[in-house]
Amino acid sequence: MSNRHLARTIAMQTLFSWDFNGKQEKNLSNLIEQNFKQFAPKFDDHGFVKSIINGVIKNEAEIDRYIIKYATEWPLDQITIVDRNILRIGVYELVFDKDIPAKVAINEAIEIAKAFGGESSGKFVNGVLGAIYKDAAPAFKKEVKPVDINAVA
Repeated sequence: MSNRHLARTIAMQTLFSWDFNGKQEKNLSNLIEQNFKQFAPKFDDHGFVKSIINGVIKNEAEIDRYIIKYATEWPLDQITIVDRNILRIGVYELVFDKDIPAKVAINEAIEIAKAFGGESSGKFVNGVLGAIYKDAAPAFKKEVKPVDINAVA
């Protein structure tokens, strides 16, 4: 398992606990540390995990609007806590994090959904994130190709 995949898993587990316990931010640091101790005691990339968690929480309202818009058959509060927080991470990386390629964000979310969600979680996450990508994400993550100064006359 790669470090980034493990980081996303820890972020999902932390966001799951945070969501399950009523979104109390005062306990967030404790939850992060507990998850590191329990699931990855030798893991050294705490910054990436905290970046995901902080990004999701900071943009939660807008992220949830994406989920509500693209998971049309499922009210937000009826999506399982696991799937909801996998989607939050996926939407955050897909729309808000300029450093994560769209395909990586989607594939990672699907893999985490398959590992931690229900039988159809992978397909559900793929469907929601795929629809967001098709409709909205390319506008947010336009890739700028560097100019080759040697080719310019």
